[in-house]
Amino acid sequence: MLRTFAKGGVHPPENKLSADKPIEVLPLPAKVSIPISQHIGAPATILVAKGDRVRVGQLIAQSSGFVSANIHSSVSGVVDSIEPLLDSSGYKRPAVTIVVDGDEWEPAIDRSPVLKREISTDAEGIIKKITDAGIVGLGGATFPSHVKLSVPAGKKVEVLIINGVECEPYLTSDHRLMLEKGHEIMVGIQLLMRVLGVDKAMVGIENNKPDAIKHLTDISPEYKGITVHALKVKYPQGGEKQLIKALINREVPSGGLPIDIGAVVHNVGTAYAVYEAVQKNKPLFERVVTVTGKNLAKPSNFMVRIGTPVAELIAAAGGLPEDSAKVVNGGPMMGKAVSDINVPVTKGTSGIIVFPAAESKRKAESVCIRCAKCVTACPMGLEPYLLIRMSQRMMFDRMEGERVLDCMECGSCSFECPANLPLLDYIRLGKAEVNKIIRARKN
Repeated sequence: MLRTFAKGGVHPPENKLSADKPIEVLPLPAKVSIPISQHIGAPATILVAKGDRVRVGQLIAQSSGFVSANIHSSVSGVVDSIEPLLDSSGYKRPAVTIVVDGDEWEPAIDRSPVLKREISTDAEGIIKKITDAGIVGLGGATFPSHVKLSVPAGKKVEVLIINGVECEPYLTSDHRLMLEKGHEIMVGIQLLMRVLGVDKAMVGIENNKPDAIKHLTDISPEYKGITVHALKVKYPQGGEKQLIKALINREVPSGGLPIDIGAVVHNVGTAYAVYEAVQKNKPLFERVVTVTGKNLAKPSNFMVRIGTPVAELIAAAGGLPEDSAKVVNGGPMMGKAVSDINVPVTKGTSGIIVFPAAESKRKAESVCIRCAKCVTACPMGLEPYLLIRMSQRMMFDRMEGERVLDCMECGSCSFECPANLPLLDYIRLGKAEVNKIIRARKN
């Protein structure tokens, strides 16, 4: 019997339209706009000025604290402007715009395709390279990876868990990466194991990716301590707490972190980025992005330079269909619609989905009859029907007591609600207000 998490979960239509599409390198754009805040934590401090010439992989903004991340140029060219620009969240944030004039890389970067399997760097050196490379979690959270790898005093890691689940419908970037860069991912996992001082790593992959499961299983004997595990298909199994429960049957306590129960979780994309940073001296300035949609002419997986306008990805996938009504950054469950398709790709951009008008409209709401389907669906054991009422009535103090901060914003409740209530929207609002209350309490 396949492993999975026990509490809640749903199974939305998978729509993995690009699963059989190999990764293509997207041609260089004429111009990139690179936001300096592409991660959880403090924005980076800009190091360049208008008119400066930069190379691929050059540091252009330096982390401004422990919870922050370096930003590197993804192209070679001349800095055209430094100003606030619209990002995928709909807000204007500082960004460095570079006009491309070639493809000159920093000479320290090893561009050869040869696999570098031998690890000669010690744990401290690996952490430094990960930090210098600006690596963040590529599963969507964009938490600076060096922070997660810095184990607090008194804590001990027993197992490294690698997330190859990719449970969001439509998205296939991790799937293709596992198929095409399996050995590099395995070396990246070994590097992470060395940093954490563990001899055990478990790779979890949902059973709708049998080719990826087989490939990594076949090569895993070459990499000591790494095992591959097929999981039942159930959303949101890619959540850290759900994946930990599925693989090692431990529960992260409310308000706690995986390290509290001896686990650290990283995405397969992050493992690949770690390999490139440590073994190839390559900063994180490009990533794989799925570009898909039922009406797109060519659903694809592209290797994309950070800062490339989303519009160029859509054009490469056949262009925007006439009946398109919404473009979503991320998956359909947790992603967010963009207001302008010229916003740039960032480190956290795992997919771009184009939806036709028929699938873009909210359904008419009806009255909640306390059917409890939202409760059954919630993987965190919350009561969404209660939280939405509290949020609507601005009862934010009570929401804190009802564990609203445990909500992972997976959208399972909204997906299951027969009354079509905007449960997640109001719960997000409540979470934001509760966080404000907590910050005010600390000051």
